[in-house]
Amino acid sequence: MTDNEIKKSEDEWKKILTPEQYHVLRQKGTERPFSGNLYYNKEKGVYTCAACGQELFSSDTKFESGTGWPSFYDAISSDRVRLREDTSYFMNRIEVVCSRCGSHLGHVFEDGPAPTGKRYCINSVSLGFKKKEETEKREEAGKEN
Repeated sequence: MTDNEIKKSEDEWKKILTPEQYHVLRQKGTERPFSGNLYYNKEKGVYTCAACGQELFSSDTKFESGTGWPSFYDAISSDRVRLREDTSYFMNRIEVVCSRCGSHLGHVFEDGPAPTGKRYCINSVSLGFKKKEETEKREEAGKEN
């Protein structure tokens, strides 16, 4: 565990997450396709982990996959997500989890667009979103300090 990792008990997670977020993020559930509000989001900015706030994906890498879940062809940085083998439900998949808090985000598949060929298929309820203006203001404030 690094200093940046977040460890909470399941009771603590239940207090800060909605029931749907808890089901997906902590119990590895899946939301219904086309049900998440961020699936339809077209704004520029950064997608974050809904549990801990870590920045995960840029809107610049989001694409329309037709699956019903937000899809990205790359993470902001490879150290922001961890990939794990998932053999649940008699399938072989690669699970995507937040590297900071270990929350389930979705799965990654090898059928995405160039330049990576990857499709990070992420549950909308697993994500937060910061508009580009908010991200720029925070970066500017950091430079002034």
